[in-house]
Amino acid sequence: MRRRKGMKSGSWVLLMMLLLATATVAAKEEEEEKEKATGALKVKVGVVLDSDDYGKVDLSCISMALSDFYASRSHFKTRVVLKPMDSNGTVVDAAAAALELIKKEEVQAIIGPTSSMQANFMIDIGDKAHVPIISFSATRPSLTSHRSPFFFRVAQDDSSQVKAIGAIVKTFKWRNVVPIYVDNEFGDGIIPYLINALQEVNTHVPYQSIISPDVTDDHLTSELYKLMTMQTRVFVVHMLPDLASRIFMKAKQIGMMKKEYVWIITDSVTNMLESIKPSTFESMQGVIGLKTYVPRTEKLESFERDWRKRFLRYYPKMGDAPALDVFALWAYDAAWALAIAVEKAGTDNLKYSQTNFTTLNYLYNLGANQNGEKLRVAFSKVKFKGLAGEFSVKNGQLDSEIFEIVNVIGNGRRNVGFWSPESELRTELERGRDGLRTIIWGGGDSGVPPEGWEIPTNEKKLRVVVPVKDGFWEFVSVVRDPVTNETKVSGYCIDVFKAVIEALPYAVAYELIPFHKSAAESGGTYNDLVDQIYYGKFDALVGDLTIRANRSRYIDYTLPFAESGVSMVVPIMSTKNTNAWVFIKPLTGHLWSLTGGFFLVMALVVWTLEHRVNEEFRGSPLDQVFTSLWYSFSTMVFAHREITLNNWTRFVMIVWLFVVLIITQSYTASLASYLTVQEFKPAVTDINQLQKNGEKIGHKVGSFIHEILKSLKFEDDQLKTYRTTEEMHELLSKGSANGGISAAMDENPYIKLFLAKYCSQYTTTEPTFKADGFGFGFPKGSPLVPDISRAILEVAESDRMREIENAWFKKVQECSISDASKLSSTRLSIGSFWALFVIVACVSAVSVICYIIKFLYEQKGVWLNENRLTTRERLRELGKIFMDRDAGAHPLRRRVFINGAPVHPQPLFIRDNDHPRAD
Repeated sequence: MRRRKGMKSGSWVLLMMLLLATATVAAKEEEEEKEKATGALKVKVGVVLDSDDYGKVDLSCISMALSDFYASRSHFKTRVVLKPMDSNGTVVDAAAAALELIKKEEVQAIIGPTSSMQANFMIDIGDKAHVPIISFSATRPSLTSHRSPFFFRVAQDDSSQVKAIGAIVKTFKWRNVVPIYVDNEFGDGIIPYLINALQEVNTHVPYQSIISPDVTDDHLTSELYKLMTMQTRVFVVHMLPDLASRIFMKAKQIGMMKKEYVWIITDSVTNMLESIKPSTFESMQGVIGLKTYVPRTEKLESFERDWRKRFLRYYPKMGDAPALDVFALWAYDAAWALAIAVEKAGTDNLKYSQTNFTTLNYLYNLGANQNGEKLRVAFSKVKFKGLAGEFSVKNGQLDSEIFEIVNVIGNGRRNVGFWSPESELRTELERGRDGLRTIIWGGGDSGVPPEGWEIPTNEKKLRVVVPVKDGFWEFVSVVRDPVTNETKVSGYCIDVFKAVIEALPYAVAYELIPFHKSAAESGGTYNDLVDQIYYGKFDALVGDLTIRANRSRYIDYTLPFAESGVSMVVPIMSTKNTNAWVFIKPLTGHLWSLTGGFFLVMALVVWTLEHRVNEEFRGSPLDQVFTSLWYSFSTMVFAHREITLNNWTRFVMIVWLFVVLIITQSYTASLASYLTVQEFKPAVTDINQLQKNGEKIGHKVGSFIHEILKSLKFEDDQLKTYRTTEEMHELLSKGSANGGISAAMDENPYIKLFLAKYCSQYTTTEPTFKADGFGFGFPKGSPLVPDISRAILEVAESDRMREIENAWFKKVQECSISDASKLSSTRLSIGSFWALFVIVACVSAVSVICYIIKFLYEQKGVWLNENRLTTRERLRELGKIFMDRDAGAHPLRRRVFINGAPVHPQPLFIRDNDHPRAD
């Protein structure tokens, strides 16, 4: 949309209409001669434009397009005849012109109007009359084909450039942007799309500056001064060139065109920079603009030369021909496309059917264009290479989204890159690198890009609010000197904030302001402080502020500078183990079962390996069972006295005795701790049981813990508050039955301070809740947040954070109540010994398998005996042999004791013929 002048006097209007009429005289004379020769059918097309300089340029381009088109197409059966009418720069006159063209002239289409507000009415008229409305300058986004299929916009709508603006903002990492736009349908039409595009790149719009089209200089200056009082220094200007020129001249006067400021102008200004006075350019140095990309071709350059000659022939009194802008090129292409569509649509029926136009039936009785639908379809399919680039209509709108990024320097502009939906920002449209070329910012600075924000000029200090607390002063302490009446603010959070400010790459002046709700009480809850930031009364909030999701809707947090979490504090209950069954506690039930099972397994292994060669393991079956069990379990106390003769048995027993040694020593140590060490237990372990029993639980005054406890279904009469560690200790000492509390729930940093003071009386227990830690709060969209967050990381990774923590929490580090050995279980489990049991099992299995293989090999005569008829009989024989003594083994021996002393063992298994009594 371009500049429009105001209403004119009657004589001036008459003169302008005469000029509009003469614009097509030469073209008509040429066409009449050709029509006589070819017999082409005239097709009336209306033109509704403002009769200002821009209207003259546009109408001349439309006429020239038709002249050029038919000059090389004399065989076409149709000829477009223009019926121009003046819209006088008003909505009413534009609508009246459209009605007259449809009613009296029965035009097949209308080219125009100039502005979006005029088009808003004409679209409805064209839709009812089935007359295509083709506009090349109405750029308001809401004027789409979804509203009427007979409306075509052969121009880029304003919303097509918002993603390019977002890409520029994202490239330079500006967090806040203030749009400045004219207060009419053209101005505010782009704003919803612009805000969405900025939000997609995480940029906030803290304020919108709305300028009246008729704004006075004093009002304009006042608004600019208001912008200076804000932190944001990035502005997007969307308005017509005349009003934009006034803004930049005023901004230059009051010092808003310096290097700290960033000005971005939309294509409504950049597309018409040639029409801006040179004096205005001096006030626009460093401005970034988006301009519709028009490829420079030989056809375009030839057209510009021919157009100047023809224009001056049409309007000799104008002296110099005005500069051609992209709207004039779109007007040329629109007329060219319409001529193609008229020819394709045919001439079967160019009449109107007589139907009532119900919406405006009090003025006119309109008909419907019988050829309108064909013409609409034909126009939507036209494609060709026009002066402004490739011409193609998609969904009723010109399919063109490429923008040129320019930098206003001197008396002109300088290309710094391009933007397209496919490649976004690039230095060249094809084969260029990503990003933009070097930009000359305000003040002629081409170095570091502006930050996009600064502390307001009328408020040199950042107003930082701090809470006034009644306890836990290690975090924030506000003390007033009664003598000097000076307020001293200190604490861990304050020292961290000061260190973070010092770590910033630039200086930020600030003042710490304690917050009091009234003269009689301390500053309220943190929600009250958050409200102060949200309503703009302060610039930052510093303290032990927990990052919470509900608060993030009103303020922006920095990264946390201290870890947090929520736990429950309960008294410690000490007891001694006087239970008669305490000897069972050192081992878990599973370990007891596994150990007992292995004793049985070892009894079976020893019997298997020894009973055929060792008399100690022989006798009746019952004797063998008891002897094997006795031998196995006596190894527990190393009281086994039976000798082993089988080498496999000795191998197994070496490993097993080592395992028994480890288990017995561990058991002895654990049992000793149970019997001698005092056991500490938390007095409360289940918060749900507290709630069910109606016992009381405490939390810090004003803390969000209250919300957590309410979510756990605690009643109000079960909740008690405290302000200091002393109050917390007093309530816990009394207990719930005596007007105190059974437990307290609080954040971990406060709990650490409390436990440091009462080192051996309390402990923490479940449940635990996650919290995101302490952070600093800033207004939504504050540009300080990312820089402060980066500075927090730098301080946290340095020794400075450790020094601050030692200064305020050294006692916490020296006193640790979380003695895991006192509260955690000392019972031994399978997890500590499973590897030993696996080794014993493997050794035993290997020994038994090897022994059985050796036995089967020695008895191969039995299972190879062919006289045995069945396998069962063979197995029965092998079993009988396995249960008997091994006659071929080393002589069976047993130890003989005389008076408690062993003597030389005597042979036990003697053949009959070797018996000493044998004859």
